[in-house]
Amino acid sequence: MGARTMKAVSGRSPRRPEGVVGLQDVARAANVSIASVSRVINGTAKVSEVVRQRVERACSELGYVPNGAARALSSRRTRAVGAVVPAIENSGFAITIGALQSRLEQAGYTLLLANSGYDPEVELRMVTALLTQGVDGLVLVGHRHDPRLMPMLKRMGVVFVETWTLASDRPCVGFDNEKAARQITEYLVGLGHTSISTIAGRTQFNDRSASRIASMEAFLNQRGLKLHSERLVEHPYRILDGRLAMRSLLSSKDRPTAVVCGNDQLAFGALIEAASLGVDVPGEISITGFNDLDYAAHLDPPLTTLRVPVEQMGAMAGDYIVSSLQGEPVAAVAEIDVSLIVRGSTAPPPARRSTT
Repeated sequence: MGARTMKAVSGRSPRRPEGVVGLQDVARAANVSIASVSRVINGTAKVSEVVRQRVERACSELGYVPNGAARALSSRRTRAVGAVVPAIENSGFAITIGALQSRLEQAGYTLLLANSGYDPEVELRMVTALLTQGVDGLVLVGHRHDPRLMPMLKRMGVVFVETWTLASDRPCVGFDNEKAARQITEYLVGLGHTSISTIAGRTQFNDRSASRIASMEAFLNQRGLKLHSERLVEHPYRILDGRLAMRSLLSSKDRPTAVVCGNDQLAFGALIEAASLGVDVPGEISITGFNDLDYAAHLDPPLTTLRVPVEQMGAMAGDYIVSSLQGEPVAAVAEIDVSLIVRGSTAPPPARRSTT
């Protein structure tokens, strides 16, 4: 939990809790006075550019958060919880955040939200900003972060939980991304597909996408197959990106017979592009999604996808934060079930159907 700030007694300076970085530590690391550190942090007076850079570098390296925020964190006066997601416009994240907010509001907490854009340095800055506001806890996405993030949270005793992933060494609410990808790949191979491609989200700074692709490749290798090709979408998972990636796959001389998409938005775009090019789904090519958003069952054809209970994940993350803040027992690792939903966008490959 947050460190408790003690009041001064008999004119003595307040005693700083062990492990909490203070102005003195920053001043020592930057080789400047405490007053200079205060001026840089508060912006109350002009300082030289050299001093400012030294102080900012020291703050970053030490994971310093202003004492005012630390006191708020310690006293739990803000009753606010912060969350940082990679892409607010991603429907899966948006639904998770909505459920998280509802659960926090029921317990009397306010949600503060930030977007990292899949950039670990931005995520670190957003977390630091939220801590500066004095949030009582944090909800993060994924298991990989800037290497300075976890040590900072540990030093401050911040309650946090990771979502969309499973890890044995940190509090988390999520699912096994490797197992989920293997499930849908095994299904397609079972239908007879041997030429399988993927339209995936960016893998850099995205442990979920990277894990799924690695799992697909490992399963196919076990069956003596290889991933036909992959198209990585470096932008937010948008319908247009799905269209562009599908256009590239369909323009190749050796088309795949099945395409695994990183989420339903990309799959929606892939379906639109196939239709615009006169490619029959699933007659000529099968397409799958990930998440099972509301519209997946109403596409033409209806989308085969993996159902991720994103609302449940958000609610459970909220339960973990609230229970932890209130000192109640709560499981550190909570796994949610992901299930394959088979619909009309998948079928055996043409060659397989012609022999049966």
